[in-house]
Amino acid sequence: MNYDTVSDLIVRIKNAVRTRREHVDVPLSNLRRHIAEVLQREEFLEKFIPVDDGRHGALRLFLRYGPGKEPVIKQIRRISRPGRRVYKGCTEMPRVRRGFGIGVYSTPKGVLSDAEARRQKVGGEYLCEVW
Repeated sequence: MNYDTVSDLIVRIKNAVRTRREHVDVPLSNLRRHIAEVLQREEFLEKFIPVDDGRHGALRLFLRYGPGKEPVIKQIRRISRPGRRVYKGCTEMPRVRRGFGIGVYSTPKGVLSDAEARRQKVGGEYLCEVW
């Protein structure tokens, strides 16, 4: 059985933002933790903490909202999927919403935002985009 952990993370975040939740719990994995670190660095998340759920562990992601409880994450979209992987070099990386959003890449130097990957001159798998 194949299980796409990144798509699961994205769907959980979308549903939590849509219902205006303060936080969302997702099963713990290294890739999810690294994606959460990028989203926190780029100020799409307030913070995240590991939570003991009695099984394998979980991550509690605290979502960021603006004035009037307006969500900071307007859209989050999966790009590279198990059936169709998408790879980009550092010079081919698109600007998400003309620079108002970010792309999240899995690179040889770790999971990075598009700006960090360009700065370090590395390419990789284009996981998702957020704006």
